[in-house]
Amino acid sequence: MAIRPLHDRVIIRRVEENESKIGNLYIPDSAKEKPQRGEVVAVGSGKLMETGERVPPEVKGGDQVLFGKYSGSEVKVDGEDVLILREDEILGVLE
Repeated sequence: MAIRPLHDRVIIRRVEENESKIGNLYIPDSAKEKPQRGEVVAVGSGKLMETGERVPPEVKGGDQVLFGKYSGSEVKVDGEDVLILREDEILGVLE
């Protein structure tokens, strides 16, 4: 990927959920909610504190994370839709 996030920002690729089915009905893609789970693609160098000290990020590339429904900014990089958000918008890391 040809992008590097700055400071405490993280680039996430959404992980698509399996096909949704209720009874015998399939839910079309247009009615599905966007997944709130993703894989960390790239991580910035960390948050810069007022003292000039840099706090290293807690997540790393390859981590599976959960994030808020309306968090971050969606962008298209190299033809791929990714999400750029601050590390503090990440709700948790899946282990």
